[in-house]
Formats: sequence, structure tokens, C-alpha cells
Amino acid sequence: MSTRRLLTLFSFLIILSLVLVACGGDEEATAVPATAVPATAVPEEAAPPEEEAAPPEEEEMVEEEEAAAPAPGGPSEGSFLERAYAGEFAGTEVLIQSVLVDEDEAITLEGWADFEEATGIDIVHAGTKEHETQITVQVESGNAPDIAMFSQPSLLQTFVDGGYVPDVRDFISEEDLQSRYAQGWLDSATLSSPDGDDVMAGVWWKAANKDLVWYPKATFDAAGYEVPTTWDELLALTQTIADDGDAAWCLGIESGVATGWVATDWIEALMLRTTSPENYDAWVAGDLPFSSPEVKHAAELMSEIWLNPDYVLGGTDQIISEFIGDSPTHMFEDPPTCWLHRQASWIQGFFGEGLEAGVDWDFFYLPGVDPMYGEPVLMAGDIMTLFNERDEVKAVLEYLSTADSVEVVVKNGRGMSPHQGSSLDWYTNDIDRRIADLLTGAEIVRFDGGDMMPAQVGAGSFWSAMVDYVSGVLTLDEALQAIDDSWPE
Repeated sequence: MSTRRLLTLFSFLIILSLVLVACGGDEEATAVPATAVPATAVPEEAAPPEEEAAPPEEEEMVEEEEAAAPAPGGPSEGSFLERAYAGEFAGTEVLIQSVLVDEDEAITLEGWADFEEATGIDIVHAGTKEHETQITVQVESGNAPDIAMFSQPSLLQTFVDGGYVPDVRDFISEEDLQSRYAQGWLDSATLSSPDGDDVMAGVWWKAANKDLVWYPKATFDAAGYEVPTTWDELLALTQTIADDGDAAWCLGIESGVATGWVATDWIEALMLRTTSPENYDAWVAGDLPFSSPEVKHAAELMSEIWLNPDYVLGGTDQIISEFIGDSPTHMFEDPPTCWLHRQASWIQGFFGEGLEAGVDWDFFYLPGVDPMYGEPVLMAGDIMTLFNERDEVKAVLEYLSTADSVEVVVKNGRGMSPHQGSSLDWYTNDIDRRIADLLTGAEIVRFDGGDMMPAQVGAGSFWSAMVDYVSGVLTLDEALQAIDDSWPE
């Protein structure tokens, strides 16, 4: 095992980069070279104190006990992960490449250190903000890392299409996968290959719930409003707030070159609530046109709120011109000028100083529309994919499919776990625990659709056509047809 190295902690990524990550768009290119760092490296102040060496007999006994006591969702008999804990792959090295740098990298490596210690596998991490640019060249030149992290399934799909990605189910049993993830997560990791076969292209490691509606709890409760649990109740609440003289919704979609992605998220969420998961998948794959009745219906439901000037603060002009992070702040004016804001959990960082989670603000799940489709979750996240099929690499990927691999990350507030073996006690506040409970328990889970579409659509025409539609430049039919026309052959 390589010598531990000290990491220097840097400041968190700028807030705007969080917005771009949350929307799933391409991150701003930053010239940060890849650095290979052993996963055992931890910040100096986080390193545990030195312990006296145990006598050989005691040390051996401790190692045996660790190997014999896997966590819930841990290795099954004969699995690559069990063989790793038995020491079969000690002395080997596995390279993982991702966008994690600075403090995110340090915390992640700290979390993987116990696995290294127990198995003797040296996980070396290459963290670079240029990961998604570099990985294509690396894979096509035969120089791929052993495991790579993807936040853009559309990019991962290109490697499935090229035949570079093995099926996870070839080396992790269906039984083990189902013990670690709800079925919706397994479905979302499964992509189609050119020959028509499904390929489970990786395992989910970290996730974010995008189906949250935030509200100013203290004033909301004082006004006598009640949290809706159905779509009809949500519309009724919207009308009640309008009747009281306020706009219910705080909406702003300005985000520089990424302006428009908030509208696409709404349509994706409503697609999951008004049609089948199979239709959602067909839409993402380009087999169900944007001009289809299913997609148009989802857009019309969004329009009932977005295009009603009584429902949205400032109307469509403010929707188009206001920065995403500024839009929810109106909930905390005295009195509020709008009351509801749909966004993922990262938006809490924009609410302002001196506000307390659970007191000044809270959230509720964006209700379902058609009971037939239950309570789905639109999510974003990071999926780990294997490129080199050595046994020790398979063991590490299987480890990443367990909750143990992300426990330290969760406890440090750097993400949420999609694993069924994770504990809600890992989260530092009640709001995060409730969000995580929604994530791990949802049976219908789908990744942000735009992020799975070809880039010229999902991060191009879909965004721009929604802006043109909301601003009145295009009709809905014209906007949907324009997106269809942009789809690559």
C-alpha cells in the first residue's frame, strides 16, 4: 500500500458551479491537471492518532474479525467483494478517475481508507475538473482508468454504444444488487446497447433529489396554508395564495449559457407523473417525439402555472430575466411576495443569512399527478463505471455499490446516498434525512432526462426552445417541433 500523502484543503467550489452541477449541464472548464492521489490520504487534522502496534496474534485476529463482519448489503459468499476482504487482492492497485478535487476529494478518500486497510487494495484517485473532457480520449486510446465516475449519463451512453462498458450483472449478482438499491435505481443504471441488449453500465454512488418544493415555513404556517399532497391540492393552494393577493411561485431561470434548464426539469418531473417510465425512457432515447401528446401534456401542465401572471412573481418577464439563485429569496421578504419554489436541495445555500432550516423554511415532495404512476423521483447523481475487468477492479466497483463507500461523504454533508444500506442517522439535519428517505425509498427513479439526451438537445435546443416558448417567441407546438428537428440522426 502506498504511503499516505497530506492533502491541502481548498475552499468550496463557487456557488455558481453548484448551480451548473445541479442542473446537470457541462461544468465550467477549469485548467486543473489530474493528480493521482492514494485513497488513504486524509487531511492532517483528520488523521486518527497513532495506535500502539498490537502483538502479531492480536493484529491477525482483528483483521479476521473485520473481514468476517460485513455491513448490511455487504458481500455475499464467493463474490469479488468477499474475496477482497479475505485478502485475495492485497497488494494490487485500482485507479478511479472523477471530477472530485480539493475538499470533496479529501473527504472521499478518507471514506475509502478503511476498505483499503481491510483488503490491502490501494485505491489511487485521479481528480480533475477536466475529467469528462479527458475520458473520451483515454477510453478510445485504450488508456481508460479502471473505474470512472459519470454525472452525465449521455456521455456514458457513448461508451456503451462503443462496446467499452461491461454489464455490472456479469460480476455482481442480481440478488446483491437488489439488496443494495431499490429497483428504480437499477433501472436508471441500465442503458441500451447498439445490438439491442440492455447493459447495466455502472453502480450509483451519490445522488440528489430534484423533486422538492421549498416554502417559508414560519410565515406559511402563520398564514394558515397547508402542505399539499396531491397535484390538485397544489393547484388549489396556488389559487388560494393568488386570491390572497400574492404570487404563489418564485421562478427565475436565468443561468448564463445554461438559461432554460429549470423549465426542462419541470417537464421531466411532470413526464414521470403523467406517463409510464417506459414512455419516459423512450422520450429520453429519442423514440417518443417532443411533439407527442405525452410530452405536450406535461408542458401544458407546467404552463398552467408558469404562464399565469397571477401565479408567478413578476410573470414571464421575471421568469426569463431573474437568476436562479435569486428567485427563492422573495419567500423570505417581510411579508413574502411569493411562497413556493421547486428545486433540488442545493438551493438552500441561496436562501440568505440568519435563517434556520426547519423553522424559517421547509420542503415538501412535488406531488404526483396521476395516481397510476405513484410517487416517482427525478434525480441527478454520480454513477461509477468499470472499464478494466481485473478481479480487483470488480471488487472495488462492488464496494462502491455498498453504503459503506459513501458513509463518510454523507456524514460530511457532501452528498446523499442512493443505497438501501445507508442510515438516515448519517445526515446532520432532519431536512436532509427526509430528502434521503425519499431518494432511497422511491420505486420509480429516473435521471434528469435532458442530461441523458444528446448534448445538442439536452443542453441545447431543449433549453433554448423552452426560453423561446416562455417568452412568447414560439408557440408550444413550434417549440416542441424545433426540439424534434434538432435531434441528431
